Amino acid sequence: MLVLDELQYSEEHMWVRHEGNHTISIGVTDYAQLALGQLNYVELPNEGDDIVICEAFGSVECEKLVTDLYAPVCGVVTEMNREVIDNPLLINYSPYKQGWVIRAKLYSVAELDLLMSGDDYEEYILTSTL
Repeated sequence: MLVLDELQYSEEHMWVRHEGNHTISIGVTDYAQLALGQLNYVELPNEGDDIVICEAFGSVECEKLVTDLYAPVCGVVTEMNREVIDNPLLINYSPYKQGWVIRAKLYSVAELDLLMSGDDYEEYILTSTL
């Protein structure tokens, strides 16, 4: 399982990369994709849609289950990764690079302070279940 120090993480197993200028990329953590297994469908919001912290903004489907994706912060979707819609396995093979799911413009950069560091997330997953 891979946890990158330069990212921040939510309890709902989403990662956030601050790209600067209130823009972030969001994706599914390596831990979550490993737990879910091979993904075969991804549903994402449209550009211009709002995301609200701790509310579902999309979903992923694997062989036996559909799992909601929960927003780690509030903002507006500026881009969705159309490549993962066409090829959900990108999340499995490259969760932190090609497998990002959306980019968003933050309403408040201060919300990033609510997320976990890589070290905190590693500790969190040792005691949590997906």
